Amino acid sequence: MNKLSSRTRQALTAPFSVWMAIFVLVPIGLVVYYALTDATGGFTLSNLASIWEYRSTYLVSIELALVATVICLIMAYPLAYSISRMKAHSQSTMVLLVMLPMWMNFLIRTYAWMTILEDTGLINTFIKSVLSLVGYEFEGFSMINTNGAIVLGMVYNFLPYMILPIYTVLTKIDHSIIEAARDLGANGFHIFTKVLLPQSIPGIISGITMVFVPAVSTFVISKLLGGGMTYLIGDVIENYFLGNTGEVNYNVGAALSLVLMILILISSGIMNHFDKDVEPDGGAKK
Repeated sequence: MNKLSSRTRQALTAPFSVWMAIFVLVPIGLVVYYALTDATGGFTLSNLASIWEYRSTYLVSIELALVATVICLIMAYPLAYSISRMKAHSQSTMVLLVMLPMWMNFLIRTYAWMTILEDTGLINTFIKSVLSLVGYEFEGFSMINTNGAIVLGMVYNFLPYMILPIYTVLTKIDHSIIEAARDLGANGFHIFTKVLLPQSIPGIISGITMVFVPAVSTFVISKLLGGGMTYLIGDVIENYFLGNTGEVNYNVGAALSLVLMILILISSGIMNHFDKDVEPDGGAKK
């Protein structure tokens, strides 16, 4: 009986194992192989040495991703809490509205922001029209092709990934705990810091990871909303693989990808470390 159950478990996990091998292990193995070899297939570390040339690009990518992640957290937490306190039907409607932009193609969403932020876009056109009524000439704000536009694109595209995990955790918090804290004289600040925040840390950590990882490796947003003025590490990797700058070099591109992968793994490890320091009920381990 035990042998049969063991074989059944192995049969059930086999498709997942094959999937992981084909779509995770093999691609990672190829990245490592190309990163540690030259054009002839010989072993070399020169590809990794060339990474020093792009150290400032890595820093800019991390900086913008961190700014976008912090903004997403600040915006997502109160929204997620408000949704979690609604009636069940209203919660379903609000979650649907949060997920609705994600049903649209990523490129289309980003192109839409180009139309909004351009010098002749919707925002500048509207402001010019309003100010022209009072006889004021307005040249318009320069919003497109800036770091601010890139961060805005990151926040818009990845905000749902911060809202949903926080909302999921907050819905599991018993509202009677909050009422009990109020009965014991706790004000809003103490309720947030002593009750809500500690129990929502797992959702916050998941949200930070889900936003930071795609933000630090993006290249579409920086290309469309940044106009190539700000060069992120994703743009560099894309150029080496596609030869946009006239040079195709899979080896250097793979080396840059490998370093980015390591940075993401380190970030995830740090987040998991904080997650392990939280008890299942949200309290910190003693």
